[in-house]
Amino acid sequence: MFTFWFATIVFFGTYILIASEKVHKTTAALVGAGLMMLVVLQGPIHEAGDGNEKAAFSVSQVIEKSLNARKTLLKHAENSERYENLDVFARYINFDVIFTLTGMMMLVNILSGTGIFQYVAIMSAKVAKGSPVRTMILLVIATAVLSAFLDNVTTVLLIAPVTLLVAAELGVPAIPFLMAETMASNIGGTATLIGDPPNLIIGSVARLDFAAFLVNLSPFILIILAIYCVCLWFYYSKRMSVTVEQRARIMELDEKAAITDHGNMRRGGIVMIITIVGFLIHGALHIQPCVIAMSGAALGLLVCKVDVDHALEKIEWNTLFFFMGLFAVVSGAEYAGLMNKFGSLLKMTEGWNVLVVVIVVMWVSGIAAAIMNNVSFTAAMVTVVYVFLANSPNFNTGAEKDLMWWGLALSVCLGGNGTLVGAAANLVTTGIAEKNGHRISFAEFLRYGIPVTLFSLVAASIYITIRYYALCV
Repeated sequence: MFTFWFATIVFFGTYILIASEKVHKTTAALVGAGLMMLVVLQGPIHEAGDGNEKAAFSVSQVIEKSLNARKTLLKHAENSERYENLDVFARYINFDVIFTLTGMMMLVNILSGTGIFQYVAIMSAKVAKGSPVRTMILLVIATAVLSAFLDNVTTVLLIAPVTLLVAAELGVPAIPFLMAETMASNIGGTATLIGDPPNLIIGSVARLDFAAFLVNLSPFILIILAIYCVCLWFYYSKRMSVTVEQRARIMELDEKAAITDHGNMRRGGIVMIITIVGFLIHGALHIQPCVIAMSGAALGLLVCKVDVDHALEKIEWNTLFFFMGLFAVVSGAEYAGLMNKFGSLLKMTEGWNVLVVVIVVMWVSGIAAAIMNNVSFTAAMVTVVYVFLANSPNFNTGAEKDLMWWGLALSVCLGGNGTLVGAAANLVTTGIAEKNGHRISFAEFLRYGIPVTLFSLVAASIYITIRYYALCV
């Protein structure tokens, strides 16, 4: 019982510290992780619960089982006990996410020295004829489309540097551009299996493939994106303007002159294309995304003539350590039984209409994902939903079960727009902005994120309702 309450206090205390901004978010996450590791997550995992009951199906147990397969090779070795102790921290961190982020950050850093982002910035502004609102919408559409076929973190890593340059050339604030693109990355990433990390988690547990996500979710995302662009147009058309002289100066810029290293641009561009193709086919090849990202980064360092130390220095280390700390905090809460307590609430829905259950789960998951981070929340929530669907008498058909998964995917991905910690793309964008002198506070992010999230969840509920009656009745 002590472990449960300690983990609960640390869990909520960490998120309160992050939201209050009294300390840096990375510091808060690492302090929370340290407390979890010292008190809750000591030694090997045997079972998850609050001291009185076991979790029926735990992500931590799944991770442990996968590690056990590797450890059986060492069970007769003299230092197997030492290996167990050394591995105690790694099992609680989703290093697939961490190394995917690291690899793509390195690739973007390699390309940033070639001038390619400046080229894209000037071209974007010229295609939009120097109009800030048109430029914003152009970048928003590009972000959403790229996020559907890359992960949304990779997309913002590519688009954010371009955005900062565009805003500087136009002489307008960069934060509205960055926020609009961050929202678009989470919206666009919802459309496919590989677009957003929560979809990868859901797809692997529910055994839903790329085509299934594309057919079921992308039509809705296209509609939401169109509405979002219209809203941006009406909101910013009179709030953001430039003079005739500024437009003329933009149109006179020579985008070709921005390229400073043609050799590395070609080599780095080829490596980036290879990496993108790798992301598209990694599922068919049964290769983890982190392997693709780190292989691409290694190939980029090998073929491009860059200063390796400089490339490594520009990685967003504070974002990476924030995620490592956050994963440990959530793992501690799950291991102590807090997530199991949340999951037990689903038992209250026995006998409810299927549609009502799905929509309730959507709204709870959307709000929780915004508060907890959608990747971490999804990793815990899929276990709850999996067991619930397996034992619920309400969900009898495959279509009804799939409906729950589609509702969960929509809610956690779109819910990621709600807060600064809601999605990895949010943290990466704010990290890049802060490095360039544009600080986005937790409260300021809420001002942008809450309206978009609430509207998205309402629209998703309507879509799920229509789909329920179309397919299940």
